[in-house]
Amino acid sequence: MNHIIALENIEMTFKKRSIFSDLQLTIDRPKIVGFIGENGSGKSVLFKIIAGIYHADKGGVFIRDVKLGDGGIDFATDLGLLVDSPGFIGVYTGLANLNYLAGIQNKINEDRIIELMQLVGLDPNDKTLVKNYSLGMKQKLGIIQAVMENQDIIILDEPFNALDAKSVSIVKELVMTLYKEGKTILLTSHNQIDLDDLCHEMYLIEDRRLKPVSKE
Repeated sequence: MNHIIALENIEMTFKKRSIFSDLQLTIDRPKIVGFIGENGSGKSVLFKIIAGIYHADKGGVFIRDVKLGDGGIDFATDLGLLVDSPGFIGVYTGLANLNYLAGIQNKINEDRIIELMQLVGLDPNDKTLVKNYSLGMKQKLGIIQAVMENQDIIILDEPFNALDAKSVSIVKELVMTLYKEGKTILLTSHNQIDLDDLCHEMYLIEDRRLKPVSKE
């Protein structure tokens, strides 16, 4: 198969509503791929299926040619994910949260975390607790946790939400840097223009399927 991500004949019912029917997708590496669609069309559900958080009713999800659910592999490995609101510890600082998460797999040291925090405009020495962060600060922290461990697949659901124009530009530059490092990045945004700037391919989720979109 030789695709980093492949979805075959995916069918999914979510909250008693059919979300996907015979959905097909193949993605090669490295590539930046965007997904658009109306609210409730299934963008977040699709990302959770790819990550292995949700399991489709029918069909197969293949990550690096390995089918999720086979041989005890239920979740995609080496995949960074920003979807919904990350469950940070409110009484920790931003740096302490990221150090805690990094300690689970011990793949990176604090220098990498500090580098990324500074890159997106967060002060590693800021003693503000995450529970007192603005929405934009929490969004930046969520992006960092999704990319900090050198994952080769990165999924960012609405990464530009709550960010000002300068921060949007910084995150776009980060995405391009990750792509140049050989990563495959999947994005959604309610603003197609943001995706036009970045993506090699785009898909519209409509009528329970994926439809290729010509970039504006």
